Order: sequence, then C-alpha cells, then structure tokens
Amino acid sequence: MNFELKALDLSAASLDKCEALLLLFGAGFKPGKDPVSALLAEALKAGDIDTKPGKNLFLYRPNGVAASRLVLAGVGEGSARDMRQAVTGAMALLKSAKIKKLHVYVAMIPSGAGLRAIVQAVADASYVYTSTKSEPEGRHLQRLVVGLPALGKLHSVFDRAVATVAGIELAKEWANRPANHATPSLLAGAARALVKLGGIRCEVLGPNQVAGLGMGSFMAVAQGSDEPLRFIVLRYDGAAKSKAPTVLVGKGITFDSGGISIKPAPEMDEMKFDMSGAASVLGVFRALAELKPAINVVGLIPSCENLINGRAVKPGDVVTSMSGQTIEILNTDAEGRLVLCDALTYAERFKPRAVVDIATLTGACVIALGAVRSGMFSPSDELATALLAAGDASQDLCWRMPLDDEYAEGLKTNFADVANVAGRPGGSITAAKFLQRFADKFPWAHLDIAGTAWKSGAAKGATGRPVALLLEYLLSTIPAK
Repeated sequence: MNFELKALDLSAASLDKCEALLLLFGAGFKPGKDPVSALLAEALKAGDIDTKPGKNLFLYRPNGVAASRLVLAGVGEGSARDMRQAVTGAMALLKSAKIKKLHVYVAMIPSGAGLRAIVQAVADASYVYTSTKSEPEGRHLQRLVVGLPALGKLHSVFDRAVATVAGIELAKEWANRPANHATPSLLAGAARALVKLGGIRCEVLGPNQVAGLGMGSFMAVAQGSDEPLRFIVLRYDGAAKSKAPTVLVGKGITFDSGGISIKPAPEMDEMKFDMSGAASVLGVFRALAELKPAINVVGLIPSCENLINGRAVKPGDVVTSMSGQTIEILNTDAEGRLVLCDALTYAERFKPRAVVDIATLTGACVIALGAVRSGMFSPSDELATALLAAGDASQDLCWRMPLDDEYAEGLKTNFADVANVAGRPGGSITAAKFLQRFADKFPWAHLDIAGTAWKSGAAKGATGRPVALLLEYLLSTIPAK
C-alpha cells in the first residue's frame, strides 16, 4: 500500500477525487463554509452524530463532495486510543465497498501517537492474507492519503508509522502461514531476504553449529522433528561499533504439538502461531531497514518444530544447556523456555545494553491478562519503565508482572539444576523465573505474548504484536541531540 501525508484544509479535502473520504473531527471542531462542514454541522444539529469516538455516519455521493463516499467520525479529544477506535469503526463501514483509494482528513493537529494510530488502524483493517489461497483476493486498498491542517514536524512521525506498518505486516505474514509453509528453513530464508533491504546482516546456524555451541536444551526440543533446526542471527548496525546493541530474542517454534506431553486436538492448528515472537523480530528488522535509526540491534531466533518421533525428548529427560546448567524436562510442552534459554546465553557474547525476549510462552498469561496487554517481566525497573512507556505510546500495551524469588521454589528438582516447569499456579511467572536464571549477565525483560499475538474465532489471524511496542522502545534509546 502507498502512503502520503499532505497539508490541506477541509475545503480542499472536499475537492479531492477519491473513492472514500473519512473525516475525523474532535470536540473543538469549528465548521467552515465547505460542503463537508455543512453536512457535518447539520448532522451534529440533528443528533445523528457527536464528537465521541465510536459513532460514525456514512453518506453516499454527498452533494458538493468529490469523494464517492463520506464517513464522518468523532474522535473526542483526539487521543491515540480514540483515533484508533474511530478509524476502526469507519473502516468497517467501508469494508464492503472494496475501495482502492482512501483519503483521511483530520480536522485538528494530531499528536504523534494519534497520527501513528490512524495509519496503523487503516492498515490493520485493510490487511488480507493471501499466500496459500488458490484464487487470492488481495488487499483492495492501494493508497492512503492523510490530510492535516498543518504538518509541522509530523513528517518523521508519519514515516515511522509507515515503517511500523511494514514491520507489522511482515510479522503477520509469517505468523499466519501454515507450518508447512513456515518451516525453520523457510523462516531463515525470510530473515536472509531482509539483507536485500540494506543495513542488515544475517547468519544462519544449522544443527552441527548449534551442537558445537553446546545448545543441548534447544537441540532437545528439535530432535522430535525431521525438519532441521535453524538458529538465526540478525544484525542491524546503525551506530558506532562501540555502542552496545539491544538484543531481541524471538521464540521460533514453527509448530508446537506439545511433544510427548501432547496438546488436545481442538484448536491445535493455532500452534502455527507459536513462532509469533520470531515473526515480531523479523518485523522489527523490516522497520529498521526502512527507518535506518542510529542504534545497534541484534535479533536472535531459535527455530524448530516441537513434534513426536522415536527420538523425541521424554518427560523426565535431563539435558545440558549452553550455560552448563542441567534441566529436567518434566513437560515437553514447556518447550519455548528450552529454546529461549540457550539463545539468552548466546546473547552474552554481544555485551548488550539490554535483552528482550518475546514469546508465546504460557496459556497462564492468557488467563491473567487476556488479549489486551502482553505480560512483561523484568528485574530492571529502568527497562520495565521504558517498555511500559513504549507500549503506551504505541498503543501496543503490556503490563509488568512480578518476579519474586519465591515463585522459583517450584522449579527445584532432585535430578537436575532446575526443572522446566513448576505447578499450575502462577504459570507465566514461574516460566519467567526459569528464563531469569539464564539472563543474569545483562538487563533483561521477557514479553509473554500468548494472549496478544493472534486472534481466534472468525477473526482468526496474527496481530503483528508487539512489533510497534518493540520499535517504539528501540527508537526511544537513541540519544537526544
């Protein structure tokens, strides 16, 4: 999709030829003498619409307006949340029209977060997955023009929003693909393809190299599948070599059957989404290639399938991680932490300023937080505060969860240094406590996105979260000039 930002008044917006014009107006809107203002003034007077977000008015071929369709949508005080809600509702009205060109006019100077919310909401509502359809009906919307009364410094904000959309849609693409179209090898190919965008390096390690590193925990998960594992290392170097990088670690289980501790059959197809953490890392690097910020970022993706064959790891097996710590695998369906722990140890070699791992890790986090906020765990107040702020600014929300040492008591075992699971209570926390054992050499945070990475039911599909949160956080680390 093509994006354009331009300065114009509502009178000029009324004359722009397009298939649909969406007017976003707030509590301080003052009607002018143009046709759109006249229509809005009448609708407000009649009580057919008001400035609160969520109530929209659709008009077809209104007099004096060049657009074939006009949607009036209130945005209240213009917060990012209100902008997103208004645009999402308006796009639902336009969905059946299959429009190719949409103009959005904002009758106020939006905040940076508000402008980003508009662009991302339009992109999200118009996204269509087509990769494995025999007769794909792709995205109809080809062009989005956003008009503002004045641009000021919003050009750079708009560029960031467009780059974020590109990253989110790449993450959606790979998370949505069926497991046979998104194997570890194919995922590695997607990572290598990012190199063509410039500024990105990629290295892919295979089974022999991973064995040489001593990643016994990662290898234990992969040994139940005929698909070979891949350990993907991405690097974006936008700052001096002396600047420590931020490392993103994405869980890349391209399909999770649960292994010997097999999952129930209903909705097991959704376990193709178990590599959404990896997909989000790919998406972030796609956006970095577009924006070229002055930071250094490393992406680590341990990728494999968790399946069952004669070599599959068994409950009670003990493996040795790259760190040298031994792990008793009591539940083979708690495999995400087993691949992540070796990746966290590998991250030490980069002497990172911070490490953030992203994983669809526990159903317990879905029970705790639902689909609104991702679970965020960190012993670092500074890092936790920065991630919370990034989530708020990007409307890709997270919530800080506890990491009290007492939660680790259930991970004790008589047969290894640590067990991979504790009891059911506090399951997302005990999973994070397991990972924390392998992240004591750097500031670390863990994002459990099991509830936010995809939607089920009729709207089944990947959300692309938390690409926006991660990108916002990374860009916030750039030193002020």
